[in-house]
Amino acid sequence: MTIPRLIFAGTPEFARAALAALVAGGYPPVAVLTQPDRPAGRGRRLAESPVKVFSMEHDLPVMQPVTLRDTGIVREIAALRPDLMIVAAYGLILPQAVLDVPRLGCLNVHASLLPRWRGAAPIQQAILSGDGETGVCLMRMEAGLDTGPVFARTAVKIGAEETAGELHDRLAALGGALLVDTLPAILAGELDAVAQDDAGATYAVKLRKEDARLDWRVSAEELGRRVRAYNPVPGAWFELAGERIKCWRATALAEDGGPAGVIVDAGRGGIDVACGEGMLRLLEVQRPGRRRIPAAEFAAQQPLAGQRLS
Repeated sequence: MTIPRLIFAGTPEFARAALAALVAGGYPPVAVLTQPDRPAGRGRRLAESPVKVFSMEHDLPVMQPVTLRDTGIVREIAALRPDLMIVAAYGLILPQAVLDVPRLGCLNVHASLLPRWRGAAPIQQAILSGDGETGVCLMRMEAGLDTGPVFARTAVKIGAEETAGELHDRLAALGGALLVDTLPAILAGELDAVAQDDAGATYAVKLRKEDARLDWRVSAEELGRRVRAYNPVPGAWFELAGERIKCWRATALAEDGGPAGVIVDAGRGGIDVACGEGMLRLLEVQRPGRRRIPAAEFAAQQPLAGQRLS
């Protein structure tokens, strides 16, 4: 069997899982594209992406272009004579000149059930919107944002208390498995891609830290989804006495507690905050520069009942 000439493009952990599945399945790429090293952590030292780390551990050639719109980079990619480029959470836009290079085009591993949640943050948006299920798709890439026809998809239920981080890990593994299982048929031209229904398209915009601020005027159910959706990044937060507090776990309570933002009770069960509808029980919180702790431990450190959160 002739080994296909694949190029892989990806950057974060979601992409690393797909790349690892390719290598384990006997499909090592001839080159790996990943974003340039970025400053990270308190020391702002340059950090290599999970995809780069994996590639170096497995002796895979790595390219880190700042942009793919440079004609020199396009020539370098074309010189590799790829049959197919596989893209997973790469973070750079592929111009038409790059999309046209591989003999069989470019294939994207996307973490949603397209056309629902095209865009940058499909996992978080599925939780924010209260979706009962999500999944992964293998899509032929076009110039539009996640608009291409879909070769294969797999759906999963979203757990009632599942965080974005937990769902991410499940979908990353699922995407790698779907990729390896479907790749032979795609390479052989035995699988037709099905066009998306654009009428059902929704968009998941890039996350901002400000989006994760808890607005106590909305319902406790919605705030509970926000806590789960923004765990681990960027982390849901609120302000107490001028200090930004992150909330990592919470659960919605049906009973009303009074004016929105007022701490109704704080004790062994957690910290109950009145919302526009219902109450949100904070279960795990974190002060700046401190470790995560149970909300009950935080409540024992200072009197909280009756205080209003901004």
